[in-house]
Amino acid sequence: MSGEEAQLQRVVRLVTDTIGPTVLGIYLHGSAVHGGLKPASDLDLLVVTGRSLDDAERRALVHGLLPLSGPDAGGRHLELTVVVQSEVRPWRYPPTIDFLYGDWLRKEFQAGRLPQPTPTPDLALVVTLTLAGDRTLAGPPPADLLDPVPPADVVRATQAGVPDLLVDIPGDTRNVVLTLARVWTTLATGEIRSKDAAADWALTRLGAEHRPVLAYARELYLTRTYREETWSDDLRARVEPCVEAMLAEIDALPVG
Repeated sequence: MSGEEAQLQRVVRLVTDTIGPTVLGIYLHGSAVHGGLKPASDLDLLVVTGRSLDDAERRALVHGLLPLSGPDAGGRHLELTVVVQSEVRPWRYPPTIDFLYGDWLRKEFQAGRLPQPTPTPDLALVVTLTLAGDRTLAGPPPADLLDPVPPADVVRATQAGVPDLLVDIPGDTRNVVLTLARVWTTLATGEIRSKDAAADWALTRLGAEHRPVLAYARELYLTRTYREETWSDDLRARVEPCVEAMLAEIDALPVG
């Protein structure tokens, strides 16, 4: 059994022990299903439930996930999303996430914050990728619990995430550059690709002066963990122009 498989088993056990019969299904999505895990890839899980979690369940999930997630725990970073089935079936936009765990929020969780229900456009992409990946960890196939997301809502969700993404340029450069390439690819083609595949598509269409930034971000994604990420002063100075060039390409796409 691989380290990732053992980590997933522990997470599934935590979820089922914590919220029991309300769990309808647990599914793997993200890089593990689409394109394969890379050195810095998270393990992404979607949990579908029959009702909203109470605060005791939220607290137990957070306290259980903190020691299971990340390199310090001997595994990969975890991103776990819980959605109540009635919030997404029948589908409507924007969808609401009932609970979200991610290590970028670790300090807030350690300070006592509990994830609460939040309208989250990005859930449209999560549901779409979960249905496409069809990787069940517990319960029936995802198509038995989830409705397909209309393409127009995939587009809306893709666009909605851009402003928050740009805030993270200084501290999450690799991810911002690659995610923008994926936004551009998704809006232009209607296909949600892996980050490296989206970068391949964008590199053939991006101006030559901006390609080194995207090519380097792609190399980091394929070969390095976040702890091993470094940027030269020259490339760092070229990040914002590259981002602006991709934003201009996105803005130039036909609406609808």
